[in-house]
Amino acid sequence: MSESVQSKAALALPVQSVGTQGLLRRGMSYLFQSKTGILGLIVLVIIVSISVAAPLIAPHDPAQTNIARKLLPPAWTAGGMTEFPLGTDSLGRDIWSRIVYGSRVSLIVGFCSVGISGAIGIILGLISGYYGRWVDAFIMRIVDAFLAIPTILFMMLFMLVLGQGLGTLIFVIGITGWVGYTRMVRSEVLSVRERDYVRAARVVGAEDFRIIRVHVLPNVISSFIIISTLSIGRVIISEAALSFLGLGIQSPAVSWGGMLSDGRQYLATSWWVATFPGIAITITVLAIIFVGDWLRDWLDPKLDV
Repeated sequence: MSESVQSKAALALPVQSVGTQGLLRRGMSYLFQSKTGILGLIVLVIIVSISVAAPLIAPHDPAQTNIARKLLPPAWTAGGMTEFPLGTDSLGRDIWSRIVYGSRVSLIVGFCSVGISGAIGIILGLISGYYGRWVDAFIMRIVDAFLAIPTILFMMLFMLVLGQGLGTLIFVIGITGWVGYTRMVRSEVLSVRERDYVRAARVVGAEDFRIIRVHVLPNVISSFIIISTLSIGRVIISEAALSFLGLGIQSPAVSWGGMLSDGRQYLATSWWVATFPGIAITITVLAIIFVGDWLRDWLDPKLDV
């Protein structure tokens, strides 16, 4: 009997290995077939590299002011200086250096906030979908309450109460963004929990925690990864919006939203002050969306028809 079990286990290992290799090959195949996927991944890698190497790439201190050189145009226009390739703002600060350092804030807020939201959402979604009944009703009523009020108002209220700063901003966006994850995970769990292998696990006496961890979670994690990736772009826009309104990152820290706010009064005369931060936000969000679309094509088995 033991030899039979061992032989079956030995035969099962190559199957799992081939499955993993097949998934990776499928992902690379989808990536090479998708021009937007390749472009998004390359751009995102460049942006992450720039944020990590900001002290080496930025030619100036992003908070250094020089009134004598305020509102200099980009280097390729009349009156521009190669020392300030994208020009300067109303306080003479180098816009390129501020964009480079601002990428750090946007990526940190994006990934950390999505991590908090995702953790809360996937836990509540698993509990709600698996147990159902009054547990599901209770969690869904909380979800409905959050959906009844625009998320940006929740964020503004929390920022006014808790104060401003990077840590507070990450926390606020994180605890106000879990609703979408909960609804998505719950809907996936409702279908998974009725499948035969889950029922069989209950019959043999498996604990609920083990069933959720071994049988339910692996079947919803791909959708969760896709939604999480796409949500990073939304979080970056939310951070920029709060900073633009003066409720997010405060000076001397650098934020793309804060740069937009500083440059809005100079749109008619010094367009570059607000234009380049806006372009940086657009490129970053589009790159994340392109990568998210590729992940959806790769990880969502429902698209394989």
